[in-house]
Amino acid sequence: MRRLDWIQDPATAHTKRFHIDEKSPPEDPHVFVDSGRPFPGRPPLLKNRVHLRRAAAEELWQVLLHVGWRPCSPQWASELEV
Repeated sequence: MRRLDWIQDPATAHTKRFHIDEKSPPEDPHVFVDSGRPFPGRPPLLKNRVHLRRAAAEELWQVLLHVGWRPCSPQWASELEV
């Protein structure tokens, strides 16, 4: 996983943004996973944020790929917070 990755459900446009928690210690890296839905021409609906260990975040990414989600381009500005 890179420092920032996006994944989206093509059927619903629900999107997850995976980004490294810069404050987590290098020996125990964590990842924030923001969930939301983009709306063209309007601000996105940002629903929640979870804080996971990197291994758990990578497992979630793989599960989402397995059920049909696809990597995508950024769907909202990174400065928007949940």
